[in-house]
Formats: sequence, structure tokens, C-alpha cells
Amino acid sequence: MEFDVCVIGAGPGGYVAAIRAAQLGKKTVIVERESLGGVCLNVGCIPSKALIVASHFYSRMQHDAAVMGFEIKAPVKINAEKLQSWKQSVVEKMTGGIAQLLKANGVTVIAGEAQFTTPTQLEVKTTVSHSTPAKTEIIKAKNYIVATGSRPIEIPGFKIDETQVLSSSGALALKKLPKKIIVVGGGYIGLEIGTLMAKLGVEIEVVEAGNQLLSGVADPDCVQVVTKNLNKLGVKIHYNAKAVEYKKTSNGLEVSIQINNQVQKISGEKILLTVGRRPNSDGLNLKNIGVQLDEKGFVKVNPQRKTNLQGIYAIGDIACQPMLAHKASYEGILAAEVIAGKNRVYDPKTVPAVIFVDPEIASAGWTEAECKLHGHTDLKVGKFPFAANGRAVSLMETNGLVKIIADAKTNIVLGVHIAGPEASQLISEAVLGIEMGARLEDLAGSIHPHPTLSETLMEAAEATLGHAIHIYQKPRSHA
Repeated sequence: MEFDVCVIGAGPGGYVAAIRAAQLGKKTVIVERESLGGVCLNVGCIPSKALIVASHFYSRMQHDAAVMGFEIKAPVKINAEKLQSWKQSVVEKMTGGIAQLLKANGVTVIAGEAQFTTPTQLEVKTTVSHSTPAKTEIIKAKNYIVATGSRPIEIPGFKIDETQVLSSSGALALKKLPKKIIVVGGGYIGLEIGTLMAKLGVEIEVVEAGNQLLSGVADPDCVQVVTKNLNKLGVKIHYNAKAVEYKKTSNGLEVSIQINNQVQKISGEKILLTVGRRPNSDGLNLKNIGVQLDEKGFVKVNPQRKTNLQGIYAIGDIACQPMLAHKASYEGILAAEVIAGKNRVYDPKTVPAVIFVDPEIASAGWTEAECKLHGHTDLKVGKFPFAANGRAVSLMETNGLVKIIADAKTNIVLGVHIAGPEASQLISEAVLGIEMGARLEDLAGSIHPHPTLSETLMEAAEATLGHAIHIYQKPRSHA
């Protein structure tokens, strides 16, 4: 079979690339060994957010309903199997939509595992189904877009079996809630799942190798808000701790952790291993055909997402950091358009990041430390608390703040960091502002609707300028 474009991997980067290539008139095929939508839609972004919504709903019934005047007489019970069924229905709606879009755009879909035999030819071992036996297909294409994503990293002594040691996929598929989960890794995946489980009544203990949670991932002021809330939820956190090994006992699992050269024992029913992800670049025969990889297994690409071999592109988690679905989708469109002859390069000023903990954290641009690394040593920093926002008060969601960092001489916005309700929805205004080179005056002088959470960005800009209205600030020199 011969095509103009062959996309390998149907995750949020791959399927988007295939649709865009087809829209541009290219004869396109996409190869996927598991499920359309990849990790994100099937066992990652979408199912985790569905369960996070459910856990937040359950928590509010337990704690906020009575304050609002709702009397729930009987204790609210969780049917974990039904919860999983609802979560799966959300996933199926999304993946079903992708199948329809691919078909409507004329993209050929092949279920199977791909491997390069030459830089211009692919061998695909198709997936066995009830109606078709496995076979080998040979694909020739003028251009290939590699979008095979990533997988969880394992550490010695903690092999993922999805029974005792869970990956994020296994944790999101539990049909029975355990009494206690030990989370190894205090990054965004571990804390998202740990938080939702804690809200559903599961005891959570976190083992973090660093001296703070979300190290290098989120602004320290935002992390402080989330850490405080985790403590309220009863989550126990071990800092500067290394998970050494675990063993099965009559009461569950016993994990040995090392803190300051001393070994402690902690116990739980399940272990959730979330210490990072590695690119899926080792199963495609990329090295043997001459594609260059870096020391961590990422495919080396240029700003047009071209590899060192003519006609082979790489996008998403396999290409480079950050390993985020929306960045992969952006790259997928870019690669398809470059193949079609459009002059595009990857040059965003910022890639926003969202962490769906409680409250949510969202960021665009640089932290204070990153600003200084990039030569901006003279900064203006302002903060505005959600506790002073009327909409947040009415939602009973007052934890958190909006923080804005700007260059002190030009007032150009360099970073926006939000910890609070609907931070994931609010951050896009900051992304657009940073991309367009907005100044503090642009944010502060744009009329925001009232009463809304979005007013916090306007007020944070005013606070950064030194004249906040709804919080008291000591007067600054007019100069």
C-alpha cells in the first residue's frame, strides 16, 4: 500500500496530524497498535479528569452540601464498578468521535504494530480480531510522522503488574477502592490520582525523592497552596525519601523507604508508581534505519519536527519535552502543514501546563527563577487571592491565588501562575497575552465581566502594577 503520509500512533498528536494531512489533500494512513486516542483519551487525560470530577462532586456532597442547606440524611455510598462504567462511557464517546472524524476525512486506519524496514518502508503486523486473522502489511509512504508517545518508567524493585504495583492506567481502572495507596513520586500524575482517591476516602501516603512536591513543574507559591490542602485531606507526605523495595505481608504491602540513610517501613494495600515517563522510541527500529535519538531516547527533531532523515518527522512525547497532549496536537498540525508545503516552525512563546489537583494549578510563561535565568533580573511580581473574588466565594472555592510576573522596566508579562478554581479554564487568557507580548496595563485595562473568576487576572495585573482595588497594598512611589 502506498500513501503520501503515514502516521504511526493515533494519540492526540497522531490522529490530529492524520486529519490535517488528509484535509490538505494528502493520501493518509494511520497505524495504531492499541486504541484510537492513545494513552490520553483511553487511560490518561480523559478518564482521570472524569474521575477527578466525580471525586470533587462526592467531596462537596460530604462537606459543602450541609453548609449550603442541603440535608443528606443517609451517608453517600460509592459504587466503584458503576463509577468505572460511567468513566468508560466518557472515554468511548471521545474515541468514537475520533473514529468518525478519521473516516469522514478519508484517512485509512490500520490496527497493528509498525516497524521500519527501510527509511521509506514500514512493516505492520496487524492486530488479531474475531473477524480477521493477523497478517503483515507493507506500507510505503513519501512521509512518515512518528507519534508513538511514552510509557511509565519503572524503578528497581517495583515492577508494574497492575495488581500490586499500579501505573496510572491501573489506578484509574480500579473496580474496588483500596483502603490505602502508597504513591511513589510526588509529580503531577501521582498527585492528581492521589488527590482524587483521597477525596473518595482512600488513605494516601506519598513518597517524594525531592524536598517539595511538583519540583520544577509548578510555581512554588502555587505548590504551597496545594500542599496545604493535601494536608487537610489527610495525605501524608515523605520528603527526601527513596522507595527501596516492597514485600507482600498478611496485611497488604510493606514498602521500605530510605530517608537520610535510615530505612522506614510503611504499609498499604496498593502501590502507585508515578516517577515519570519515557518515550516509546525503542520498538520501531528507528536506530537501525539511522534516525538520531538523544541519550534519553527522544527523537532529535528540528523546529519543523523533521528528523535527520528525509521524509521522517516526530511529534509529541517521543520528540521532546514537555510531554503534554496539547503540545503534541499542535506539533501534529504543524508537521502535516510542513509536509503540504506550508512554511511553519515550532516557536511558541509558552506551552501552558495544567495540574488537576485541588485546587487546580495552571501556568503559562516562566517562574521567577526561570525569568532570572533568561536575563530578566528586575521583576514586578503581584498576587491576588481567590478569597477576595465574589464568584469564588459564591462557589465556596476560595483557596488559591493568581500570580503575575512581569519585566519591571517594560511591564511585559513573563509568567502567569494560578492555583485555584477553574485554573485550567483561566490560563488561556494568559497564554494569548504572553504570545502577543501583552503588558500589565493590557490585562489591567481590559474590562472583565463581573462576577467571574476571570476578574482575578485583571486584579492580579493591577496588584502587580501596585494599585489593586480589592486587596490592600501599601502605597508605592508614583515614580
